[in-house]
Amino acid sequence: MKTLKTFLTLVTFITGLAVTTPALADLPTTDENGVTRIHLDQYGGYFDAKETLASLKAGTYEFVVTNKTNKVVGFQIQNYKTREQLDKFPLDPNQTRISRVEITDDGFRYRCPINPTPWYDVEGVTKAK
Repeated sequence: MKTLKTFLTLVTFITGLAVTTPALADLPTTDENGVTRIHLDQYGGYFDAKETLASLKAGTYEFVVTNKTNKVVGFQIQNYKTREQLDKFPLDPNQTRISRVEITDDGFRYRCPINPTPWYDVEGVTKAK
């Protein structure tokens, strides 16, 4: 009976860990000049953000974009409300480029304009204090 209880406790712990681990993305870092850095890895048809994109504040951002595919892809970022283009460029296989842009409380959206990917909409950017 004690072995079964220990086993069930272990299974519950591992299950809880597996469910909560994906939600534990790193927070973006902001340097001494007030520039916040977000790392995006682009795979075939999708982006993977190393930092959470929740609770962002308006300001200067550097998007560090890495092509993790074996073909040319691209990065395009726009103001969410106005659709104003903030930056757009291609990336060769395994290439990393940095996009430095001003993000407002309008939010932003990004995608790959070469490889068919959906727009990633980031709303809820708050005004800087």
